[in-house]
Amino acid sequence: MNDAPLGLLFSVLATLILFSAFFSSSETGMMSLNRYRLKHLQKNNHHGAKRAGKLLERPDRLIGLILIGNNLVNILASAIATVIAIRLWGDAGILIATVALTLVVLIFAEITPKTIAALHPEQIAFPASFILLPLLKIMYPLVWLVSHVTNGLLHMLGVDPQGTVNEHLSQEELRTLVAEGGALIPARRKHMMLNLLALEEVSVNDIMVPRNEVYGIDLDDSDDDI
Repeated sequence: MNDAPLGLLFSVLATLILFSAFFSSSETGMMSLNRYRLKHLQKNNHHGAKRAGKLLERPDRLIGLILIGNNLVNILASAIATVIAIRLWGDAGILIATVALTLVVLIFAEITPKTIAALHPEQIAFPASFILLPLLKIMYPLVWLVSHVTNGLLHMLGVDPQGTVNEHLSQEELRTLVAEGGALIPARRKHMMLNLLALEEVSVNDIMVPRNEVYGIDLDDSDDDI
């Protein structure tokens, strides 16, 4: 590596930073997906949603895969950046490489990609699943080992890694979802749905009309009398 051209080293370093950004954005995008919309897209045979859903069936393995990939990439990037800095500035380059790479990774491989993924999770997670799913199969032995150790630690802490999260919505949560539906739900339908959810709070007295206030007609009356 010490004899490699600087241009090649810079190219490899840039590629590794891109890989780091990919893993960072994939993690945030996957974890930010709306589970209800994801299920809807899966039912509609959306291939990206199906791949993402398959990965999210085992979030421990998905997170393990992403973190393994991200850490390997960052370690390699650190090694290459150190080599470049030493060749350019000598021993002082080690400190320069550490500071410079930290800033570059923080801005271009962490904050920026994660912010984009949080704002547009589907646009990031669905294409990323095309790479992550086969990558999980390739790295499965290592991912399994890491997940196995992690799950053991979670058990020691009293946490069930296989425990399912209760995804059932309460009435108040459902009302909030409908109210915040925005342009996705027409105003008339939104009002109707909110009224349906409020039926439980409506009493018979709110609906019925007292008999003495009911107006009626005799079917035998003529049109003029009516």
